[in-house]
Amino acid sequence: MSRREFIKLICGLAAWPLAARAQQSDHMRRIAYLTTGDENDPEPQGWLANFKRSLRETGWIEGRDVRIDVRFGGGDSNLLPRLAKELIQLQPDVILAATRCTVRVRS
Repeated sequence: MSRREFIKLICGLAAWPLAARAQQSDHMRRIAYLTTGDENDPEPQGWLANFKRSLRETGWIEGRDVRIDVRFGGGDSNLLPRLAKELIQLQPDVILAATRCTVRVRS
């Protein structure tokens, strides 16, 4: 499975609970999106773009059905607790956290 396929799968799984309720309420749903990446880095921007595209494919339109609050950690793990608390205070319906996983093998 390629990285792109994996990201699409994760985004689809994250959007599934929202899609199940897509037409059941008139109030706008709120998604909190927290990433360790930098907002100028193309990789986390790609994750976010894929997530938004997956939402659109399931009938959720940003600004109409759903609001997405995004926070970027900028590679500073010390910022994450503050950013997470900030997002939690917004009382989102869903929190999505995206991070890079780095595996180092020592020989």
